Amino acid sequence: MSSKPTTFEEFWPFYVAQHLDPINRALHIAGTGIALGCLAIAPVAPQALLAAPVVGYGLAWIGHFAFEKNKPATFGNPLWSLRGDLRMFARTITGRMAPELEAAREWAARAA
Repeated sequence: MSSKPTTFEEFWPFYVAQHLDPINRALHIAGTGIALGCLAIAPVAPQALLAAPVVGYGLAWIGHFAFEKNKPATFGNPLWSLRGDLRMFARTITGRMAPELEAAREWAARAA
C-alpha cells in the first residue's frame, strides 16, 4: 500500500490482498464464526466472552503466520481489520467473496 488509507473502502482491497491464501481465509471464517458463537452464548455463559477474541484472533493469526506468510493487518489497523473480518465472513458465507478476491489480486499487482 503506497499511502495510508483514510477510509475503510480504501483499506478493503489491501485487507483482501492480505487474505489470498485459501487456508488463511478458511481459518479466518472458522475463527470469526466461533467468535460470533461465543458472543451469542455469552448471556448464559459469560466466560465465552474471554474465548471469543482468543479463538477468533488465534485462528486468524495462525493463518497469517503459517500459510499467508504475512503480518496480520490487525497489527496496524485493528478496528478496520475487525470490520474487514466481518465483511469477509459475510461475503464468504453468502458466496460473494470471489469477485473481491479477483479485485484484490489486481490491486496487489498494481501496488507491487
